[in-house]
Amino acid sequence: MRFRIDEIAKALGARFEGDASLTVTSAAEPASATPNDLALAMDPKYADGLQQGGARAAILWDGADWRGFGLEAALYVPRPRYAMATLTKTLDTGPEIGDGIHPSAVIDPSARLGAGASIGPFVVIGANTVIGDNARIAEHVSIGADCQIGESVLVHAGVRIAHRVRIGDGVILHQGCVLGADGFSFVTPEKSAVENIRETLGSDRGADAEQHWTRIHSLGGVEIGDDVEIGANATLDSGTIRATRVGRGTKIDNLVHLGHNVQVGEDCLLCGQVGVAGSSRIGNRVVLAGQVGVNDNIFVGDDVVAGGATKIFTNAPNGRVLLGYPAMKMDTHVEVYKALRRLPRLFREVREIQKAVSKAEEKD
Repeated sequence: MRFRIDEIAKALGARFEGDASLTVTSAAEPASATPNDLALAMDPKYADGLQQGGARAAILWDGADWRGFGLEAALYVPRPRYAMATLTKTLDTGPEIGDGIHPSAVIDPSARLGAGASIGPFVVIGANTVIGDNARIAEHVSIGADCQIGESVLVHAGVRIAHRVRIGDGVILHQGCVLGADGFSFVTPEKSAVENIRETLGSDRGADAEQHWTRIHSLGGVEIGDDVEIGANATLDSGTIRATRVGRGTKIDNLVHLGHNVQVGEDCLLCGQVGVAGSSRIGNRVVLAGQVGVNDNIFVGDDVVAGGATKIFTNAPNGRVLLGYPAMKMDTHVEVYKALRRLPRLFREVREIQKAVSKAEEKD
């Protein structure tokens, strides 16, 4: 598919100069761009790349001389990284999912499909499930019974949606994510060693008797708000009684795990390998960087930002910036880390002082 420069400029709200009718098919880094690519050179550091590549059109930094680079057209945007969101959306045609229902799909007679819904090959849809208007479901997706899938949802290949899952409008589910698996919830007839250790902080593990784990089944399902995006191989477990919930506009990266009963607020950003244990609550606009862990049954307040690999064991107040294991205020963690690096020198100084004192005592 070809895109005219003036069409791209309109989509981006960008100023353009040069040949408005010039067309491109994709975007590329300046040095590797071909004549069919729109070169992304939004910083002066890409100037040399423009000379090396073969692009005829580019998005340039403000004040750049497009003619001097031998270009035929140029676009200028006020906030380059934000423009990338609209540009990539414009150029992305998405997965090829044919209109209507593929003959190999297996759809329960009681399921209802909205107008314009597209169902790919080998899709399975369970009883009483409702698929919204203009939903697009790619190949090898399974959707359980009693689900509701909103309008204009895009479900990529291999997604698994269990029964009693509710998904809002405009949601994107990436390859291999799983919504609604049973929560990891087990109990023993007598108080377990884990319960004793938690109560006594390890001073008493209780009797070392045999323990037999009994499953607590998950009845609550999963509820996903509008405009949520869930990455590849992420897993969101079903709630025990109440639903596990993700609020409107939240974005969840690959390999994130939300345990049973977790509540995530609106417009959050959960990066790769984040794990949130059961029954914890995450506020609105929270950012959890890669490999952040959140303990069970705690609350992380609105606007909290946690740096990579932070481990949050206790409630975090609104607006707190966290780092470390265990999590602490970021500025405190930086000071602690500085002190940790000074420890070897401090130990050497203490040993020298000890030697000096010992010699002084020997003379006395």
